Amino acid sequence: MMGGHHAASGAAAWIAIASTGPYALGWYPLDSTGILIGALTTAGTALVCDWDHRSSTIAHSLPPLSRLIAVGIEKASGGHRQGTHSLLGAAAFVLLAAMAAQFQLDTPVGRLSVGAGLLCMFMINLAAKALKLFPEHGWLANWVFALAAAGLVTWFAPQQWAWLPLSMLTGVVVHIVGDMITTGGVPLLWPIVIKPPKFWRKLPLVSGIWKANGALSVPLLGKAGSRREWLLLIPVSGYAMVGICAAAWTLLRNQWPAVQALLLGLAR
Repeated sequence: MMGGHHAASGAAAWIAIASTGPYALGWYPLDSTGILIGALTTAGTALVCDWDHRSSTIAHSLPPLSRLIAVGIEKASGGHRQGTHSLLGAAAFVLLAAMAAQFQLDTPVGRLSVGAGLLCMFMINLAAKALKLFPEHGWLANWVFALAAAGLVTWFAPQQWAWLPLSMLTGVVVHIVGDMITTGGVPLLWPIVIKPPKFWRKLPLVSGIWKANGALSVPLLGKAGSRREWLLLIPVSGYAMVGICAAAWTLLRNQWPAVQALLLGLAR
């Protein structure tokens, strides 16, 4: 699946999980801030599995450091669509998010979740890059947008970060499932690789489900970037946009008195 499609799928999954609207599941209900910032963050976490590829979106997010990390992950995980696309890889990413959420600093204004804020900023930058939110302003606009979003939550609502590990879990699961439903498949049990017997490889249809390299695939979308993938992502992206806009409107409506007071104070 294409990078932008992974990001849109991640945002849509978060809306379904965190929103209590009539169009959502509401499994982990949050307020408008958690829905909005969480959707942007999960759009980014849905891209981290591709940090095993030196040409991926995440590898170019903070050059040259991000590319050096990608090269290291690529070697450690056995290459693209290997370790990071497995159950073990998903667990490692969720553990990373949980550890980041624990890194806090006491400041004169209170305790700030610095680790969660930095990780969230990085994820939102990834989402902005993959979704091309600021195509004419380049990498700087992506980072400014990510810093503003993560900074507002870190400063004004640090308790919101309890959802960060779930955001990471949602993103990596969406990514793995997205790649599983293309012809490439994923090695779910990596580093255990069980290859099918020779007779299986000659069977029509089912040989594409349990592939010769041990990967599992349910190729509903065909090859990555296929027409079927684009057709599927039209309603998925629309669903994510509706949920994000609804959360943004609710947040603005609830915080409008405080915004007005801030603007009046600045005007004076």
